[in-house]
Amino acid sequence: MKNYKMAIIGLGGMGNWHRELVNEGARFGNKEINNNRLKRLKVCGSFDIAENRQELARKHGITAYKSRKELLEDPDIDIVLIAVPNDLHKPFVIEALEAGKHVVCEKPAAMNSKELQKMINASVKAGKVFAVHQNRRWDEDYLTVKKIYEEQLLGEIHRIESRVHGSRGIPGDWRCKKEHGGGMVLDWGVHILDQALQMIPGRVLKVYATLSHITNKSVDDGFYAELTFENGTVFLAEVGTSNFINLPRWYVLGHNGTAMIEDFSGKGKVIRIMDYSKNDAVPVRTAAGLTKTMAPRTEETIKEDALPVVESDICDFYENFMEVIDGKEKLMVSSDSVMRNMKLMEAVLRSAKKGKPVKFE
Repeated sequence: MKNYKMAIIGLGGMGNWHRELVNEGARFGNKEINNNRLKRLKVCGSFDIAENRQELARKHGITAYKSRKELLEDPDIDIVLIAVPNDLHKPFVIEALEAGKHVVCEKPAAMNSKELQKMINASVKAGKVFAVHQNRRWDEDYLTVKKIYEEQLLGEIHRIESRVHGSRGIPGDWRCKKEHGGGMVLDWGVHILDQALQMIPGRVLKVYATLSHITNKSVDDGFYAELTFENGTVFLAEVGTSNFINLPRWYVLGHNGTAMIEDFSGKGKVIRIMDYSKNDAVPVRTAAGLTKTMAPRTEETIKEDALPVVESDICDFYENFMEVIDGKEKLMVSSDSVMRNMKLMEAVLRSAKKGKPVKFE
């Protein structure tokens, strides 16, 4: 099997994450990632406009190219990773493809679907592999919910709520500037909307969305998007950056139970009904009266289970990318799936602007 050399354009947070993963393996959060599967891939160089990032490259023994042109003209480089602000993805990707390189691009792939189509067309014309790093398809919390959905562990699931909450506003970099592709729909919608499309089969019949501008008037610092799928499942995607008490990362409602995952750590639980025939409960007494409807179920009618945790390995992405170059596999993150997600983000923005539900597919 052929070995591959990769260079990174943009050695910032995500660019350096790729360098660590490929060259060193690393601990990311609580997960130890062994990169033995990536031994035939090596990051050999990078270019960044910031001198401190160039120095970081030299510190780790990789070539700090003087320019993108120098990087792209290096015949030893097979793959180029683009990890720059969103508005630069299209020109940099096309430039690398035309230079004869295979390309991995950080997400979102582009500012809009028209830009993305030009990038896809350029990859076809160049005869080179182009893939978008939709890394959160490997999130274990998401994969666990996907398993619950696909195996109907709660019976028929009618509603899934996916939330990402923070309290620090938008980072004060390119993410807060509209001209650079900032805003939470592009920054986090690209992940949680993509997860919805990957999890639930069939068409999305309608999209209803609102945006928030609490800490930033030029771009959205949060959004709410409700997707109604043709099978009846409703998927709520919500991102907030002014939430000082977070709601659960996942909340899943089925006919026979409920599942909850608190955060990215995967901590949570599943509660399922065991006996529908016993429906009586002791009324809850409040200062203003009684409620029997909202009284909790008795213990003998329900069962609490641990989450059916699904483990993943982000090294799958690069291993698959190399196998595609070798002509042995198809892309796990297909251009069609990336385009569908891009058009869904556009539908979210369109609904928010119109203030009403819009058709998607």
